Amino acid sequence: MNKRNEFFTEFEYIPILGGYQEGITRRDPSPVIKVDNLYYCWYSRSTHNSSGYYAEIWYAVSSDGFKWKEMGKAVGKGSNSNWDENGVFTPSVLIAEDRYYIFYTAVPKPFTQEHPPTQTAIGIATAESPHGPWTKFVNNPVLNTGKPDEWDSCRVDDSCLIVRNGKYWLYYKGRQMGLSPAETKMGLAISEFPQGPYRKHPQNPILKSGHEVCVWPHGEGVAAIIAPTGPEGSTIQYSPDGINFSVKAKIKPPSAPGPYRTDEYKDVEYGKGITWGICQNIHEKTHWPFLMRFDCHLKAEKQRYC
Repeated sequence: MNKRNEFFTEFEYIPILGGYQEGITRRDPSPVIKVDNLYYCWYSRSTHNSSGYYAEIWYAVSSDGFKWKEMGKAVGKGSNSNWDENGVFTPSVLIAEDRYYIFYTAVPKPFTQEHPPTQTAIGIATAESPHGPWTKFVNNPVLNTGKPDEWDSCRVDDSCLIVRNGKYWLYYKGRQMGLSPAETKMGLAISEFPQGPYRKHPQNPILKSGHEVCVWPHGEGVAAIIAPTGPEGSTIQYSPDGINFSVKAKIKPPSAPGPYRTDEYKDVEYGKGITWGICQNIHEKTHWPFLMRFDCHLKAEKQRYC
């Protein structure tokens, strides 16, 4: 592995939306998209505590990617006894069939992180405009935790999507009941339609490291930023087929990165890579997380990867 190859990069950061604000959590941003000369990003926002488990999904817009304006709530919590009553968080975005989709994680009430912790699931909301209004799917959640002895029996969370081979590829993180967050892994579910049904890939988990999920079309394949968790943490990995990944560079990754997606969620023959996006800053559990812009050098070179 050559450290100074195409996949090695350093990251620069600038706080956005006022940076640290006592009493307000902003975290887990979605990938950034551009619509009619405006950039859009969705994120978990809460005034309850620093976690996302009590959050709702808000969004912000920018004309230049540096100065952002918070616009308000996009997707709220569910009503009494719904699967998403306690919190909706870790949004991701998809553009498909002339509509916008927000994929989000949620937990019901009563919620607990004690053993056994409350299981998470992934649902979808859709709109005709990135400004909403957003309508939740009646068949939510679209992706649930697995059986007790399976690798994702406790957590199904933090989706990130690409369009590949005419299908919708939903990458997500998972964790088995009884294991710690340090033992988080990554899986894949695929559908012929943006709203599902999503079927988990038989090779899951496809990555045995990481925490937040960040993938994008890169060259002829798929690249991923792996968080500093697990045996192959703090790396950038690449897969020619989107399933079998290998380490390409060791890095100091941003936390929960949501890159600007130049592919616009189209089934591109050649992904251009990424150069910037939005991430989170979390120093300590007692601090309130905030959002930052990150800049990097991860453009795809015109060559066939291996």
